[in-house]
Amino acid sequence: MPAHVPPVADERDGLLAYLAQQRQTLRATAHGLTDAQARMTPTAGELSIGGLIKHAARCEAGWIDLVLQRQRGPQRAADESDAAEFALTEEETLAGALDQYAAAARETDEVIAGIADLGQAVPVPRGLPWFPADVENWSVRWVLLHLIEETARHGGHADIIRETIDGATLFPLLAAAERWPAPWFEPWKAPVA
Repeated sequence: MPAHVPPVADERDGLLAYLAQQRQTLRATAHGLTDAQARMTPTAGELSIGGLIKHAARCEAGWIDLVLQRQRGPQRAADESDAAEFALTEEETLAGALDQYAAAARETDEVIAGIADLGQAVPVPRGLPWFPADVENWSVRWVLLHLIEETARHGGHADIIRETIDGATLFPLLAAAERWPAPWFEPWKAPVA
């Protein structure tokens, strides 16, 4: 059935399937938007759909960097704002953010497929206030659960933003984006100007 995770074979398959489903729902909130609409911040906060997708891509890549114990580029300092990570700039496009998100997803799936034990330790970085000082390690399993949580939270933000932009809601957007056969929701169509 569309909009549901298909049956899963085991824990790894289930975690990756639920993460993939949450990614797809976040991506669906951008279906049919222009770059300008993807930059819109129509609610009381400063979040935009394009910015949330950009953040989700960077966030997922960052967690996989932790799993692999690698560092790509400079890390944000404890006193440095992350506001730019949540904004799609005029130089950035929605298509580019979606491509970055797809690349992060592919890497996550490949890395997780190559890890034999989801209980493998992932050391907690030190000296940053957003990481707990009293925890030595997470597990790969914990990282996947956190990515599901983070993606779902931002997907909820994006749902509200999208409905504020043009009234579109998730199931009609999914029906349109995924071309559901005989959908039980009328697929979203761009408003006629």
